[in-house]
Amino acid sequence: MNGDRTDEAGKTGDAGDAVHLAEAMPAPEKARQKDWVPSLIWLIPILAAIIGISLAVNTVIQRGPEITITFRSGGGLEAGNKTKVKYKDIEIGVVQSVTLSEDRSYVLVKVQLKKEAKSFTAADSRFWVVRPRLALSGISELSTLVFGPHIGVDPGVASEKKYTFTGLESPPIVTRDASGKQYVLHAADIGSLDIGAPVYYRRMKVGQVVAYNVDQNGQGITVRIFVNTPYDRLVGINTRFWHASGIDMQISPSGASLKTQSFASIVLGGLAFQSPEEGPGPKAKENTAFTLAESQIQALSGNEGEPQMILFNFKQSVRGLVPGAEISFRGIVLGKVKSVGIEYDSSQQEFVMPVLGEVYPARLSGTVAVDEGKQPAHTPQQRLQSMLDRGLAAKLLTANLLTGHAYIALDFFPKGSLSKVVKKAGPPGADASAPGTLIELPTIPGGSDEIQAHIAEITRKLSKVPFDQIGDDVRQSLNALQHTLDSAGRLAEQLNNDVAPEIAGAMKDARKALGTVERTLAEDAPLQQDLREALQELARAAASLRVLTDYLERHPEAIIRGKREDKH
Repeated sequence: MNGDRTDEAGKTGDAGDAVHLAEAMPAPEKARQKDWVPSLIWLIPILAAIIGISLAVNTVIQRGPEITITFRSGGGLEAGNKTKVKYKDIEIGVVQSVTLSEDRSYVLVKVQLKKEAKSFTAADSRFWVVRPRLALSGISELSTLVFGPHIGVDPGVASEKKYTFTGLESPPIVTRDASGKQYVLHAADIGSLDIGAPVYYRRMKVGQVVAYNVDQNGQGITVRIFVNTPYDRLVGINTRFWHASGIDMQISPSGASLKTQSFASIVLGGLAFQSPEEGPGPKAKENTAFTLAESQIQALSGNEGEPQMILFNFKQSVRGLVPGAEISFRGIVLGKVKSVGIEYDSSQQEFVMPVLGEVYPARLSGTVAVDEGKQPAHTPQQRLQSMLDRGLAAKLLTANLLTGHAYIALDFFPKGSLSKVVKKAGPPGADASAPGTLIELPTIPGGSDEIQAHIAEITRKLSKVPFDQIGDDVRQSLNALQHTLDSAGRLAEQLNNDVAPEIAGAMKDARKALGTVERTLAEDAPLQQDLREALQELARAAASLRVLTDYLERHPEAIIRGKREDKH
C-alpha cells in the first residue's frame, strides 16, 4: 500500500516539475517557411546553357559574309557544312546549301565564309570545284578521292565587293599569286595548241598557255602565255616565239631532219622562244605583243625588209608544188610559194599554171658590212632588177624523189630562150626596185617535163634503128653458127674413131720406155754400180794428178832431170 502511495506521489512530483519547466521556457517564435530551395544538380544545365550561348555569340561574331556561287553542275557538293571552301589547303568557309535554280539551268551554292575570309568577296575573285583531273599532262588532285571534292578559290584584288559569283568549270591555269608575267602572241592559226600547253626556252619548260581567242577581224589568233619567274627576264623586245608543237619533220634535197621539244609537246603542243644573236634587248613589259612564227627558222631569221611578189606562169605540170615550197637561187632560199592556180590562155589555147611567190631581195646582199653613216651602193630591189636584166628565170625541179615535193629554182639562162619580163602591177615604167611591183618571171621546162623530153628524143632515135634488118642478119649469123657447130661435132667424132686408138698405142709404148728408164736409174742397177766405180777411179786419178802438180811446183827441174831419189 505504501509502495503504491509512493509511486503516486512520485508521479505527482514529476508532473509538477514538468509544469514548472514549461512555464519557465520561452514561447517559440513562428518563422515563415521558404517556398523553394535550389538543388546543385541544376547547375549543370545552367552551365551548359551559358556555354551554348557564348558559343553562339562567338559564332555570330566570327561569322563572315555569305556568298552565292553558281555552277553548271553540283556533282560532289554536299550541304550541311560537309563541303569545305579552301585556299592553299586552309579552310575559309563551308557550303550551307545546294539548290537548283528556278529555270533548272544551273546550281546555286550558298557558302558561309569565315570572318577572316571577307577579302575573298572581291569582285574579281574566282571559284571552282576541285575534283580529280585526268589529262594528257598527268593526274592531279588525287586527295579528293579520299576526302571528297572541295571548292577552290583564287582571291581577287579589286576594291569592289560582290556576293554572287559564277563558278569556273575548270581550275584556272595561272592564279593571281603565281610569280611571272603574261605576254600576247599573234599567230595565223592555233596549230595544235591548247590551254595549259607548255612554253619552252632551250627545251626547258618555263611557262604555259593560259588563253587563246580568234581576233575580232577573223584574220588570226591571239594567244596569251604566262612565263614563270625568273625566266620572264629572258623575254626582251627582240625575243622571237614560234610553234614547237608535235613533230617538226622537214625533208629537203639535203636530207631529212626531225625536231621536237619534248614528248609533252608532241601530245599537247607547245611554244618556244629564244633571242637572236644580237640579244633579247630591253626587258619586255607584261602584256607585250609578239608575233608567233610557224617554225624556229622563220622566227630567228633576221630583218629581211619588204618582200617582193613574183608571178611564175608554168606551162607544165606543177605536181608536188604546194604553198610553202621554197624558192631558191643556186641553193640559197630567197622565199616561198604563196599560191598555186590554173588559168586558160585563150590566145595560146592552152592552160597555164600561175604560181605566186614571195621572195626577199635582201637575202641577195649576204652579210656585207656597211660603214656607219653610209648607204649601200644598191638596194636589194635594184640588185634583183639587175639579175632580171641578166636573164634570171625560173625552173621547176623535184626536191625529193621519195616524197615528190617540188621547188622553184632561179638561175641565169640565155636571153634568147626567154620571154621578156612583164610588169603586172605598179606605176607605168616601174621596175623591180619600185615598191608594190608584181613581176612575172619567165619559166623554162624543168623537172619531169625535161625528163619526158629526153625520153621522147631517145624514143625518136630508137625508132630510126632498122630492127628488122638487124633481126635478119642475126638470124643468118645463127644459121652459120649452127653449121659450124655441126662440122665441129663431126670432126670430134672422126677423131674419136681414127686418132684415139693410135694415141692409146703410143701411150702404151711411152709407158714401157718410162719403165725401162726407171729400172736403169734404180740404185741397184748395174749401170749405177759401174758409174759409181768409174767416178771413184776418176777421183783417184785426180788425186794423183794433184800430187804430181804439187811436186812439179816444188821441183820444176824434175821435168828435165827426172825425179831425184831420196837419200837416206
